[in-house]
Amino acid sequence: MKKKKIPKRMCTGCMEVKPKKELIRIVRNKEGEVFVDPTGKKNGRGAYICRNIQCLEKAFKSNRLQKNLEVQIDEDLYNRLREQIEKE
Repeated sequence: MKKKKIPKRMCTGCMEVKPKKELIRIVRNKEGEVFVDPTGKKNGRGAYICRNIQCLEKAFKSNRLQKNLEVQIDEDLYNRLREQIEKE
């Protein structure tokens, strides 16, 4: 019997490869809107981040999310991500 392949993605903050389900996906769509994708299936350019405050801080300080998504990201998105991570 074949084993099911587990998709893996790299965290933008710590640069570690982890299973996709453990990460939060941030998407930039064709209209240039940037938002959190809880399903992980929305169309657009995606970047992933661990459910960890330290990874979010690293990605924020080094502007990696902006580089990966190729768009300017406002601080409001970082605050929403921080709130979501703290809830979990």
